Order: sequence, then structure tokens, then C-alpha cells
Amino acid sequence: MNFIPGWVRNYQKAWLSGDMVAGVIVTVMLIPQSLAYALLAGLPPEVGLYASILPIIAYAALGSSMTLAVGPVAVASLMTASALQPLAAAGSPDYVALAMLLSLLSGGMLLLFGGLRLGFLAHFLSHPVISGFISGSAVLIAVGQVKHLLGVKAGGNDVFDTVVQLIHAAPGTNLVTLGIGAGSVLFLMLARKSLSPWLVRLGASPRLADIASKLAPMLAVMVSTTLVAAMRWDQTAGVSIVGTVPQGLPQLGLPAVSMASVGSLWLPALLISLVGFVESVSVAQSLALKRQQRIQPNRELLGLGAANVASALSGGFPVTGGFARSVVNFAAGANTPLAGVISAVLMGVVIAALTGLFHYLPHAVLAATIIVAVVSLIDVETLREAWHYDKADAMALVATAAGVIAFGVEVGILMGVALSLGTLVWRSSHPHIAVVGRVPGTEHFRNVTRHTVTTEPGLIAVRVDESLYFANSDALLDRVEELVAAKPDTRHVLLVCSAINQIDTTALGVLTDLERSLAQRGAALLLSEVKGPVLDRLQGTELGQRLEGRIFLSTHAAFEYARRTGSMVGRYGDPAAAI
Repeated sequence: MNFIPGWVRNYQKAWLSGDMVAGVIVTVMLIPQSLAYALLAGLPPEVGLYASILPIIAYAALGSSMTLAVGPVAVASLMTASALQPLAAAGSPDYVALAMLLSLLSGGMLLLFGGLRLGFLAHFLSHPVISGFISGSAVLIAVGQVKHLLGVKAGGNDVFDTVVQLIHAAPGTNLVTLGIGAGSVLFLMLARKSLSPWLVRLGASPRLADIASKLAPMLAVMVSTTLVAAMRWDQTAGVSIVGTVPQGLPQLGLPAVSMASVGSLWLPALLISLVGFVESVSVAQSLALKRQQRIQPNRELLGLGAANVASALSGGFPVTGGFARSVVNFAAGANTPLAGVISAVLMGVVIAALTGLFHYLPHAVLAATIIVAVVSLIDVETLREAWHYDKADAMALVATAAGVIAFGVEVGILMGVALSLGTLVWRSSHPHIAVVGRVPGTEHFRNVTRHTVTTEPGLIAVRVDESLYFANSDALLDRVEELVAAKPDTRHVLLVCSAINQIDTTALGVLTDLERSLAQRGAALLLSEVKGPVLDRLQGTELGQRLEGRIFLSTHAAFEYARRTGSMVGRYGDPAAAI
């Protein structure tokens, strides 16, 4: 087995310049984000920096994406805070230890899933549920950061409680803090919307202008830190600042583990793992398609798992692939994960020698960075599209977002998953059942309510557009009984199985009972277009034996069989008996 990553073995010199440029640019973007997301998670700022070194290197060794930028992200940070706040005081040593344990559990689960080749879990959460979860989380995050913009103390168990406390605390707003925070929000929003077009008009290339607009948070950090330090607003105006950030690389070691802590954190760790994996794979695949590359979900599980274990061992908290940083990494010219390794090395230099530069960084600017980043995550377009196309998906999206806002991230995502599974079961338990007939002059068979078709007297041909299992087999039985009751002269009932991929034991029993019931009435059950795996399983069953000679390769052959034993072809004339 070769333990050297493929991108290392096949590295080309021509890729180096792009990787180096991307590594530097992503580092400049990552510094304020790592500090801000540590604040969001309720952790000391240096923890965000710690989570931006070894996890990146670990992912580069095992992940499959060439451009995914791994590190702290907003949603995982919110989920971390939600999981830990009931267990310890934010920022305390116990809180930090629990964050490390949460990352270790999350990484361990991802590694286990990767070892079991459960990459299909990327499809476990539907797009509307993920969209609703992220949108609800964005609202939760933004509301939670308003207190830092105002310079007041306000907490709450949910959004509504937080808003009430913010209203009560509003008279105590620190105006200087508000000026810094509001000014930063305005600057960052203008930079996001207008800086790139403005730079293009000045002659910059679109690619360079787009990258420059993404670096606005670092400029806000530099300007605000300089102002606060020069004016000493931390002392004269009461502006809250980051303060002393410990200098030096993190100490490696295992977090404290207790069964009580594991019992409290296993579910949040599982949810963080699933949400982070789904989000990362989605970003990685969208970028890979632009270069005709492939993402391997099972390797992504291993890469993200290793990243989270590395984060835990180096004093960090849960990490995953970030959308904005990955897009910037891609646009800046990253060709391989070496760009991430370069970013990790530069972050190590920052932690080892430059943390003193962040002493006067105002919390309001970090809050502004978070708010502007998450506002763009509110996905109105997906809701609009889902509402027009599939209202059940739209309701799942809204319910997930509402659940996150009203009850928190864990309850919200579980509500979304439950609704998705419930919708899936409901749909499959109400299968589309169509009566079909022959398109004149052809061997094609279509729904009698959508096409002009001919049918055989005494034959009812039914197509079920779903696999048959315990939840929907009775629906088929009821529909066939209804059709037979409406046509007492029925001699054959044909079940077109072209859309049936599986028949479970319950459905097998229902079909066997149907065959017996028809036989007692002097009618016969026919099957056509049965798929090979389904036919293999029918062999040796009572139903398979009873249907010997009445399972046809094509619906045309079944119709010919019915015609030979029936009368003249006639027009289908009972629309009430069809779907």
C-alpha cells in the first residue's frame, strides 16, 4: 500500500506558483475567520488559530479534493457552542477540553464511516433540509452576534429570548463599539457587492478583483485594530477587545475523556459529522466538476475524520470544508492540497510569532465578519424554487429552518431529517398506479388518461411506478380490486413491472393473495417486464410457481397472450377507472 498521496507522487512544477499564491491568499482570509468562528463557538481566539494548522495538513494527506479549504466554519462553530454551553462556562478550560473531545468524537465517527465505506451518507440529508438548516443557523448566528455590535451583555436560550434581552439591553449600547461594528458591517457588505466591479473598472482582471473583494475582512481587522490601539478606546470608551492571544504553537495531546462527557456529546458529534460531511462534499464536487475531477466520498470521510482528530489533538474544535474559502482557493489558482499545506505553515508562523498583533482587535469587527458571512447563507432562492416545484420539499425546508430558530440546531436538523424521511415514506406508500394501453400501430404502452390507446377486452393492465414493499402493497391491492369490480368481465390482470426494483416479503404475500383471489373469480394474474434481480427472487416462491408461463419479457407479449384468449380490441372507455 502506498501511503504517499497521489497528488504528491504526480506533482508538477507548473502547479507550484498557483498553489503558493492560493496558500497566501487563503491565509489572509483565514486569520480573521478563525478568530471570529472561535468567538462564535464560545472559545478563546487562539483555539480558532490552532484549528487551522494540523487539520489542513491531515486533510491534504487523506482527502480527495484538490481545492477544498478545511478549517473552522460558521455552522460547525454554532453547533459546537450549542453542544457545549449546557455543559461548561464558555471560554473556560473545561469548555475548551469539551470542544477538543467533541472534535475527537466527530473525527472518530467520520473515520469509522469511511472505513465502512459509508460515503453514500452524503445523500442522507436532502438539499432542502440542508438549505433550511443552514438558513436557520444563519439567522441564529446573526442574532447572537448583535450583542457584540452593540457592546452589551445579552444571552438567551433561543432567538426570541435573545431578541427580548437585546431590546432590554439596548439603552446601554456602547456608541463607539456600535460605530466600529456598524461601520465594519457596512464596509464588508459594500466590499462584497461593489468592490469587485469597481476594481474591474479600474483595470484589474475579474479574477484578481474577485479575490481582492474576499480579503476585505482582513483590511477591516487591520484598520480597526490600529484605531483602537492608537486611540486606546479599550480604556477610554470601553470597547471590548480580544486581548492577549497566547503565542506559540499548540501542545499536542489527547483531550480529557469521561463516559459522562461522551454520553452528552455523541449525538452533537454525529450531527456535526453528517452536516459537515454533506456540506464539504457538496462544495468539493461543485469545484471538481469545473476541472473534470472526481470526488470520492469515502476518502472525504477519511480526510475530514483525520482533520477533526488532528484538531482535537492540537487544541482545536470541529472543522469541515468552508464554502467561501474553497471558492477563493480555487479562484486564486490552487492546483493541489499543497495550497492548504502552505496556508497551514503560514498560520503556524502567525501563531508562533505574530499573535501580539491581535491584542487590540475589537470583538465588534469579528462579529461583523460573522454576520456578513452568514447573511449570504440564507437561501431564499432554493425556497422559491422548491415552493414552485415541490411544496413538500419547501415545507421541509421551512420546518427545518423554523426548528433551528425556535428550538436550536440539534432539534432543527432532527426535525428536518424526520420530515424528509416521513415525506419519502408517504410518497412511496402512495405510488403512482397507471392503467395502460397500447399506442395504436406500435408496441409501446402508455397511461390511458394521457394518450389515445387501445386495450384488450377482459384485460386490465396496470403499471406501478414504485418498488413494492410493506407500506404500499395494500394500495396496489385496493386499486386492482377497484378496477376489477368496475369490469366484472375481467379475464386477465397484467402488472407491468418496469419500475419495480424490489418486492419485499409483505408485498410478495399480497401479490400471492391477489393471484389466488383472481383465480377464484376465473381470472389470471400476468406479469411483464420483470427486472432480472426481482425475477431471480421470485423463483422458488409460491407466487413464482403459480405464475409459471404467465411472466412475459415484454408488455406487448402479455397483450398478445391476452388477445389470443380474449375478443376484439376496443377503445378504452372508462376514464373513471383510471388514474
